[in-house]
Amino acid sequence: MKHIKNILLFVFVLSATVATAQVKFEAKVSKKKLGINERLRVDFQMDKDGDNFNPPSFNGFTVVGGPNQSVSNSWINGVRTYKKTYSYFLAPKSRGKFTIGQASIEIEGEIYKTTPVKVEITAAIDKPKDPNDPSYIASNNIHLVAEVSNTSPYLNEAITVVYKLYVAPTTGVDNWREIDIPRYDDFWSQNIDTKGQRVESGTYKGEDYRYLVLRKTVLYPQRTGKLNIEPLSLNVSVQVPTNRRDIFGGRLMSRVNRTVSAGNRTINVKPLPEEGKPADFSGAVGDFSFKVTTSKTELDATESLQAKVEVRGKGNLKLFNLPKIKLPSSLEVYEPEHKENISTTSRGMQGSISDSYTIVPQYKGKYPLTGVSFSYFDLKSETYKRLTSDDIIINVLNGPTNTSSQAAGGSNANVKQAVVSNTNQFAFIKTQTDLVAPQNAYFFKSTLFWSLLLGPFLAIPLVVLVRRKKAMRDADISGNRIRKADKLARKYLKGAKRELGKKEAFYEALEKALHNYLKAKLQIETSDLSKDKIQSLLLERNVDAQVVNDFIAIFENCELARYTPITNVTMQADYDKAAKTISLIDKQAR
Repeated sequence: MKHIKNILLFVFVLSATVATAQVKFEAKVSKKKLGINERLRVDFQMDKDGDNFNPPSFNGFTVVGGPNQSVSNSWINGVRTYKKTYSYFLAPKSRGKFTIGQASIEIEGEIYKTTPVKVEITAAIDKPKDPNDPSYIASNNIHLVAEVSNTSPYLNEAITVVYKLYVAPTTGVDNWREIDIPRYDDFWSQNIDTKGQRVESGTYKGEDYRYLVLRKTVLYPQRTGKLNIEPLSLNVSVQVPTNRRDIFGGRLMSRVNRTVSAGNRTINVKPLPEEGKPADFSGAVGDFSFKVTTSKTELDATESLQAKVEVRGKGNLKLFNLPKIKLPSSLEVYEPEHKENISTTSRGMQGSISDSYTIVPQYKGKYPLTGVSFSYFDLKSETYKRLTSDDIIINVLNGPTNTSSQAAGGSNANVKQAVVSNTNQFAFIKTQTDLVAPQNAYFFKSTLFWSLLLGPFLAIPLVVLVRRKKAMRDADISGNRIRKADKLARKYLKGAKRELGKKEAFYEALEKALHNYLKAKLQIETSDLSKDKIQSLLLERNVDAQVVNDFIAIFENCELARYTPITNVTMQADYDKAAKTISLIDKQAR
């Protein structure tokens, strides 16, 4: 009898163990790869009823539906099958790879957790319309369209992309927000301000619509061949009519959140022709005028004058280098100051760029500033054109005369002098030495003896003075904050300073320094932050708005540096601006 009890106990324990091991709690997703304009369904399923269900945080997604709970209970061939499901509907916030974290539930006193599920979010995709979809009416009545001014431009020719939101007359739009912005990797880009735009009437595919211009962007392609323009994606709150009516017979409206995208656009960028391309062509494309002027043509030695090289017109003004002026070596010339007066409209860049050289003559005489040539590709005639400035003579009236062979206009400028051979070429090398043994000297009462003896006593007033200065410096709270901020700026920008003169390496190091500073200062990870988010965080810390704008402007310069010709002067200016801005943020942030 005792043996039978032991056997029954063993069977009972084994059955309980098997039953416990058979509990299933898992997470299932509708798909593991989807576009940013699609919805993701996540089901958390269990085969036994449980309590205290805790969902994950769903980082990277917005919960647009759920949790919806469903229970299935069935008997098949005398075997009971139970299934309980918690369902969520998620909308992606941005592209990338995300992980649906672990959910947990308590079943029969035990805690069970699901396995994390990885999901990849891609750019928006074209989805077939489903008449059974509740948002079908919204999908028919609202459209986001990208209109490209020219799908076959030349390299560095401006094109405009205009994003228009078309809405049917029977549909209303409450608001919208951008959830995915094109990156324009192969273009130099500039957004045009669209604030104050009004709703206008138009047609879309032959039907009457209202539309609003949401965004205008000017692009200059930086590579030839077929280039892709990524789509812009919006999350729009739409009011659509339903089949229901109120007591007065009016049609009731229903609000639907709809993700709309402007589809991918491909443009074919043509290379500039090789035939007739000047040797000094630096990439200028457009319609330009060119001139070289000086502030004066007569002056005295050691006085200064300004020589200005200027290009004016319409085209890619920020994307090429100005030609250099040629001057006699006896004139002292300083690094040019680069100035830009450019406005960007939907037709592209227009305005002027210039390099101003400061010239200081050292000697009396006449110095020629020979004509300088500038070449560009004219889009109207589709040919290369060359513009050449006139020769300018700089007359230095008073000053010392240059008697060297390189004097301006000197008759012996190219005369070579014969080398005189010296038979005693190694006379300066001594072949015999005069070594004298040092005399014995006593240490006692020597200069070194008295210095070591009296030095500590003389150093006491110096130590007292240094300690007093240190105490005064420690008490200077405001000054210490300034010094600490300046030291911090130099610390983060040390890597960028080493790369000055190397455009790509410098701006990569500068951008990394700015990100590292934000991570240390705000205790955040900057990889998931946009410029708008960084701006709002700094303003919340009581940082002055102008300082924040300067900080964001440095970020934008780092992004544009790949596609913009940058001089050493510009890099030094960006470095100084970054150091000053980091210092100001560190002093102002609370």
